Amino acid sequence: MPAYVMSEVEVLDESRAATYRELAAASIARYGGRYLARGRQPDAVEGEWPEERRMVIVEFPSMAEARRWYESPEYAEALEIRKDALDRRLLFVEGGP
Repeated sequence: MPAYVMSEVEVLDESRAATYRELAAASIARYGGRYLARGRQPDAVEGEWPEERRMVIVEFPSMAEARRWYESPEYAEALEIRKDALDRRLLFVEGGP
């Protein structure tokens, strides 16, 4: 069953965010993930969505692969950069009915 990683993001430092995106994309691909939406501003039809926040959605083949990616040494470097580059909320959810 696929799993989805959803990230609500605000860029704090554009230069460091660019480095983060590059490292994150390579690690995501290595663990079988693919972007479904990247850096998009949602259309909030109900509730509020801050203008400066963006949405990223990544699909992985399974929750196990999503967690392997998040805990991987390949992603660790990106995570370290993320601390200064982005403010975010990160959610994992399994797909299916």
